[in-house]
Amino acid sequence: MSIRQWPQRERPREKLLERGPSVLTEAELLAILLRTGVRGYSALDVARQLLTEFGSLRGLLTADAQRLCAARGLGPARYVVLQASLELARRHYQEPLRSGVPLNGDQATKDYLQMRLRDLPYEVFCCLWLDNRRRVIAFDELFRGTLDTANVHPREVVKQALARNAASVILAHNHPSGLAEPSLADEQVTRRLKEALGLIDVRLVDHLVIGDGVCESFAERGLL
Repeated sequence: MSIRQWPQRERPREKLLERGPSVLTEAELLAILLRTGVRGYSALDVARQLLTEFGSLRGLLTADAQRLCAARGLGPARYVVLQASLELARRHYQEPLRSGVPLNGDQATKDYLQMRLRDLPYEVFCCLWLDNRRRVIAFDELFRGTLDTANVHPREVVKQALARNAASVILAHNHPSGLAEPSLADEQVTRRLKEALGLIDVRLVDHLVIGDGVCESFAERGLL
C-alpha cells in the first residue's frame, strides 16, 4: 500500500508537520528524504530495508558511495540527497565556529568536532585558532595519519599559530577506534605543544579527543 493511502496522521510528512520531527523514527525521517518507494514497496519500507542492510543510520550515511548507489531504492539521485542533507547538518554545527564569531560555548565546539571527525577512518590532528577575544580565526587540519596514529610536529603547529596571528588555540584529534580515552602519547604531545606555544604567548585552551559519540577534554580532566 502506498503511503498516500495511509491515514493522514500516520504519514511521515503529515506527522512531522503536526507533531514535530522528534517524534518520527529514523525510518520515517529517511522515508521523507527518499520521497517515493519502488514497485511493491513504500518509501518507508525501503527506508527500513536500508537501515537493516547498513546496520544503522550512521552506517547508511557514511557508507561507500558505490555501495550506496547500488542499494535497492537508492541510486545516484537519492545518494546525492542523503549526502546533501548530511553536509547541511555539518554546516549547521559549524555555524557557531565561523570566522569572527566569539566562542562562547564548549558544547558547540564539541558538537562540531564530533560531526566533523568521528567517522574518519584515519587519525587527524586539528587546531581551532582564536584571537584575544576568543573569536574564531580559523580551523586547520594540520596532520593526517593512519588508523591509530598521526605524527604531530610542534614546530609546524607554532608556525601555523604565527601565520594565523592567534592568541589561543583548541587542539583536537580523533580516535578511529571509537574510544576517546587519551593515551600516554596524547598527554606527552600535549605537554610539548603547550610548552612550544607558550614561547610565543599562545595559550592552549584545551585538547579534545573525539571518539564514537564521545568527546574527552584535557582541560576538564585537569591535564593542562
